[in-house]
Amino acid sequence: MSLTDTNPEIEVEVATDTHDDEAISAQGLKMIYAVLAAVVVAWGSAIYAFGVPGLYIPALCAVPVIYLLLIIVARG
Repeated sequence: MSLTDTNPEIEVEVATDTHDDEAISAQGLKMIYAVLAAVVVAWGSAIYAFGVPGLYIPALCAVPVIYLLLIIVARG
């Protein structure tokens, strides 16, 4: 039980969400899945064609890209 539950004279400020949530449209979601599927297929075909180097070289090349994306997301 909190102080506001026991004392009804205390006013409680209710937080309001002022951030407008923009939902992704169905077309945008399909596009994201299509790009993700294309990346997975390309990576799989690199593994098939080149073996183990096809597995780790794209991962090593993706490290700077993911790092920059994390910085962009963190900055807002």
